Amino acid sequence: MASNKIIITCAVTGAIHTPSMSPHLPLSAGDIAEAAIGAVEAGAAIVHLHARGKDGIPDQDPELFVPFLQAIKQRCDGIVNITTGGAPSMTVEERMRPVARFLPEIASLNMGSMNFGLYPMLDRFRDLRHDWERSYLEGSRDRVFRNTFSDIEAILATCSESGTRFEVECYDIGHLYTLAHFVDRGLIRPPFFVQSVFGILGGIGPHPEDVVHMKRTADRVFGSGWRIRSGSGRGNWPPATPNRSCGSVVSPRGWGWNPPRRKRRAPCWR
Repeated sequence: MASNKIIITCAVTGAIHTPSMSPHLPLSAGDIAEAAIGAVEAGAAIVHLHARGKDGIPDQDPELFVPFLQAIKQRCDGIVNITTGGAPSMTVEERMRPVARFLPEIASLNMGSMNFGLYPMLDRFRDLRHDWERSYLEGSRDRVFRNTFSDIEAILATCSESGTRFEVECYDIGHLYTLAHFVDRGLIRPPFFVQSVFGILGGIGPHPEDVVHMKRTADRVFGSGWRIRSGSGRGNWPPATPNRSCGSVVSPRGWGWNPPRRKRRAPCWR
């Protein structure tokens, strides 16, 4: 029997994908709730939550979170993880609004500013139903996802009194060192979850050597006080085997990091 328990988390809608990419992408509050509850019933311990507004656009209006947060609380015992990443097109003030209001058990926290290239998906998805989709994807060519040291400090301060813990999102090696900086300052305390995302254009790649490099660096910097999760889109499956061999105990599944193919079937929990 394996000595480590495996914690499964599911990001049910995220902010990367647009409605035209798949009819199975949860957009309404009802769909997001059903996807999250279904994931918990299928074995997920944590649900990573974003909201969608008109025509499926990513939106951090706290009122959009209320219906699915209530349904999830009433119908399952999954741990709620609310994003502070929102979408790359949002300000940090917009992204922080839901966690400031709901004070969740877990909140995601990106460890740095970065290029976040979604525009290559336009080569695969040409028939887009909503005007915002093309500009959202094409705009990532000249858009930086911002999370400065000051932004991270503001998010930590917002959540500190509530006891919210963090899913620390590291998209490249430098983000591990940024995390170490905040650990050294006592603003983040171990043990902590490192979500090491592979395969986003602008971050670390999905090659097995990238996974090993991330793991070795985290081990050297943090010792045993951390846990890793991995994967994004096509970058989700190639790191899976080396990640497990390296001791990964958390594996994200769902739409949050998995850009769909044209022939993709509905998520496995539905």
